[in-house]
Amino acid sequence: MSTRNYTHISTFKEEIIEMKRNNATLREIADKFGFKDKYVVKEFLKRERRNQRKQECGILPKRRGRPPKGYVSTEQEKDNEIKRLKMENELLRDFLYRGGRRCGHQSNTK
Repeated sequence: MSTRNYTHISTFKEEIIEMKRNNATLREIADKFGFKDKYVVKEFLKRERRNQRKQECGILPKRRGRPPKGYVSTEQEKDNEIKRLKMENELLRDFLYRGGRRCGHQSNTK
């Protein structure tokens, strides 16, 4: 195969992993599929191992980009977002209060 500018390496995922299990070197794998150099394969395998560890720990892959029109998030996601925003709000109020700018913080007012 000839050298290419860009290849969707994930299309060769199974074959690459199988070759690595059969003790093929990174350079051999890169040459077989026509990748630029062995580092393309090395980084791909590193990403795959990282994703595998995350899945084993129960971490689901995050959606990337803006949610599609009509996307409805789960109740748990909404609850987590509300909780995070409340904590952030409280932190900012406390920061302004301690900085001398009173913004209606309820503690220590007469």
